[in-house]
Amino acid sequence: MNTWIRMKKYLVWIVPLIAGIVVLKITLFAPQAVKVVRVEKRDLSAQVYGNGTVEAKVVVGVSSKITGRIVELYADQGDRVRRGQLIAKLEDNDFIQQQRQSEAGLNRSRANLNAEQATLEKARANLALAAKNAQRYRILADKNLVSKLEAEQYENAYLVAKEEVARSSAALESARMEQASSRAGLGFARSKVADTLIYAPQDGVIITRDLEKGDTVTPGMSIFTIADPRIVWVKANVDESLVQGVAVGKKALITLRSTGNDQYPGQVARVGRESDRVTEELEVDVAFNRPLKNFRLGEQADVYIVSGLKKAVPSLPSAAIVSKDRQHGVWVIVNGRLAFRPVTVGIEDRKGFSEILSGLAGSEQVAMAPPPTMAKFTNGMKVSGQ
Repeated sequence: MNTWIRMKKYLVWIVPLIAGIVVLKITLFAPQAVKVVRVEKRDLSAQVYGNGTVEAKVVVGVSSKITGRIVELYADQGDRVRRGQLIAKLEDNDFIQQQRQSEAGLNRSRANLNAEQATLEKARANLALAAKNAQRYRILADKNLVSKLEAEQYENAYLVAKEEVARSSAALESARMEQASSRAGLGFARSKVADTLIYAPQDGVIITRDLEKGDTVTPGMSIFTIADPRIVWVKANVDESLVQGVAVGKKALITLRSTGNDQYPGQVARVGRESDRVTEELEVDVAFNRPLKNFRLGEQADVYIVSGLKKAVPSLPSAAIVSKDRQHGVWVIVNGRLAFRPVTVGIEDRKGFSEILSGLAGSEQVAMAPPPTMAKFTNGMKVSGQ
């Protein structure tokens, strides 16, 4: 009985001790659980990131050639317009009066021209008659049938008729010049009336309406801003250290701030030639493959330019690659323990995979865990793969 009591006392201490050892072995001294990955062949694409804004290649400000008050506006912000479509009208009363005055002046000059033409015809007829009379009386005077004085009178009449023809010709030319001037004045007046009508200079979308009905516009002052929707692109800023491989025609993916994770296919349309000296970034214009139905100039956008593409290359999840002593490498599992293996990394895909150029044969088990856990990895550390 006493022996059983003593054994019971020992068991009270031994059982908890054994349980504690088991718990420590399971928890504190247990091998670190890791995810095991292996080198696999994948199609990878190297992408260069850029951030920028949506812009249109062609943006035209619509203004007036003359100063005037806006009496009608036929379009508003967001409207699509066609080239030649009437979009605004200015007050035209004064210009119409000037046009009517010019029309009256042209009619008057036309009447003067007709009168001078008739006068010239009459003067030519008188000259022909005077020439005949002078010739006839010159012959008669030579035969002493009429006096020389009478013959001289007809000769003078011929000279006067000749001068009258010259004067009428000059007057007719003056009337023609007056008519040309009146015609030019009428054309100018009509152009002023036409300038009161503002037409869309091209097909496009009205981005802004800068003035309203009743405002006075002066030459060069913008009434509307029209953008051509056929060429809308993202003016992206790309780190100049990453632009190698970025060239016109390269494929790209565009993400707009307003559309969340939706991606639009595009391609590089233009690469800048001058970097920003402060940010050390280069402007790269990435155009949408298909014109956007709805776009907002100035909207924030992200672009991912495909600078390189490789098919069926050895790769690992990028999260499995770490940097140690300024060298890329991975933790491989050898007999349940970790060993750091340096590797050479190639292109990194946006999907989270990196090309392995050298350092691994391909059959190794590579350990991967959350970054805080991997930061504690050491050579020889026990792990259990999953």
